[in-house]
Amino acid sequence: MSEIADLILFNGKMTTLDRTNPTAEAVAVRGGVIVFAGPTNDAMRLAGTTTKIIDVGGRRVIPGLIDSHMHIIRGGLNYNMELRWDGVRSLADAMEMLKRQVAVTPAPQWVRVVGGFTEHQFAEKRLPTLEEINAVSPDTPVFILHLYDRALLNAAALRVVGYTKDTPDPPAGEIVRDANGNPTGLLVAKPNATLLYATLARGPKLPPEYQKNSTRHFMREVNRLGVTSVIDAGGGFQNYPEDYSVIEELHREGNLTVRIAYNLFTQKPKAELADFAGWSKTVTPGQGDDLYRHNGAGEMLVYSAADFEDFQVARPDLPGAMEGDLEPVVRLLAENRWPFRLHATYDETISRALDVFEKVDSDVPLKGLNWFFDHAETITDRNIDRIAALGGGIAVQHRMAFQGEYFVDRYGAKAAERTPPIRRMMEAGIPVGAGTDATRVASYNPWVSLSWLVTGRTLGGLSLYPPANRLDREDALRLWTEANTWFSSEPGKKGQIKDGQLADLVVLSDDYFSVSEDRIQDITSVLTLLGGKPVHGDGAFRDLAPPLPPAMPDWSPVRTFGGYQPRKADSAQKYAFAAACGCAKACGVHGHAHAGAWGANVPVGDMRGFFGALGCACWAF
Repeated sequence: MSEIADLILFNGKMTTLDRTNPTAEAVAVRGGVIVFAGPTNDAMRLAGTTTKIIDVGGRRVIPGLIDSHMHIIRGGLNYNMELRWDGVRSLADAMEMLKRQVAVTPAPQWVRVVGGFTEHQFAEKRLPTLEEINAVSPDTPVFILHLYDRALLNAAALRVVGYTKDTPDPPAGEIVRDANGNPTGLLVAKPNATLLYATLARGPKLPPEYQKNSTRHFMREVNRLGVTSVIDAGGGFQNYPEDYSVIEELHREGNLTVRIAYNLFTQKPKAELADFAGWSKTVTPGQGDDLYRHNGAGEMLVYSAADFEDFQVARPDLPGAMEGDLEPVVRLLAENRWPFRLHATYDETISRALDVFEKVDSDVPLKGLNWFFDHAETITDRNIDRIAALGGGIAVQHRMAFQGEYFVDRYGAKAAERTPPIRRMMEAGIPVGAGTDATRVASYNPWVSLSWLVTGRTLGGLSLYPPANRLDREDALRLWTEANTWFSSEPGKKGQIKDGQLADLVVLSDDYFSVSEDRIQDITSVLTLLGGKPVHGDGAFRDLAPPLPPAMPDWSPVRTFGGYQPRKADSAQKYAFAAACGCAKACGVHGHAHAGAWGANVPVGDMRGFFGALGCACWAF
């Protein structure tokens, strides 16, 4: 208390998540670390002539949010190329965005909508048709990825990727065809999404300087939502070390605005053991610093152990060779004391993986490795207890908020009540953390996840969970802060507003603890601090954060639309109109064309489109 603070925030409602000091009015920071949290009068004793003092105006202040599962490195390389439908609540609005982006995207570039949304969030409760997409963009390639289940390509995109009637279907994927055998533009995962991702990978890439700019904009976007740390789960088509050069250069230059702990994801089917054996000789867990550090292996350890959360198809059975493939990799990781994570949607996958883990544990103890499963939507109580016995954890994501309707259609509402059973996991005493799995399935917006944890509802409004499997607001916030530090082996370093911890702080636009449940998903940050330094500011705090260079290239969708789209009050009537029309069920005679009609600048010339703007075209007849 005798040294001068660099920064003091005061006049706040601070949720510290420190059980010995749960609330504070002010926080003082020195050298990037919190040195005091408590009454304003005491904090001001640390003020000097060089201290920056910020009045937060009675706003709620929380620790910086930590996403325990995001693909931020891969996402950053592509963010500036992607039109984000995250948060858009009307297909009509989404199609208007698409039309505007097509108009400014030069050849040979594509317009890409790559995940982060679900058809259920739209008032119309449907995806655009291929006819609608082709009408908006007859010449510019358009690629739209919906969850892990499908991609929509217009005719121009089909031409540039070269799919024809002679192109065979890949294993576990389908190129949907018309009566003449020609591809329609619909690609379907059955259930493997490799076809979707491999097609996306054929598109043009940004040059390295633009990728740096893109990554900076993506980091600033998650800062805008209150995220200060991410555990990167690797990803398909993300090779190490080649695809990490941009993030490492930004780190060297001092331009990271998010703390990143990265896992290494195998890229070579049948050569996974060689991948990890090689990497174990060049990098060690924890190598790096508080901004950028290695975190271990996964989420893909071996390809034969990967299941897929496409609930529109039946659960896939893993191959019989899975255990034989997985055991030597896990044994290598355990012997080298590498933490690891494993993607597992279904309990059947978890059971077989645990058989392997228990076998390895009998020779090389796994406790102390901070190993964990990701996802675990259908895990049973028995397997939760097996994880606890082995010292493991579970990182959950809000994928069910995007596809809960599909799960209920296939397995029923009763089965969906425990997808995943978060309360049961916590009661078993195992570490549980929260994240998004952004960007190709769910959105990167943490407040959508927090809303899902508290309300148990999907983005489409379906109630999935009974009260017994929901969390109160404080417990949900802990899963996004303090609890997530276990998953990067950093307990006590961050996640609380507490003396000695890193000064990662967020001043909220609205009070998380008092807004209605429905408005939790709309919260943003008005001031985000990383190590006590502003990395995002809005409103009265806008001038505190350093400016970013404009998004590159100049046609980037980020320049026009930004990222996550806020809900629009002035669109309520439009949404209600579409919902009342019943667009979830297309008219068998005339169809619905709200998206095309509302996306047009002039009255449309066909009966279906014109009357579709008002509802089903059938009413006119």
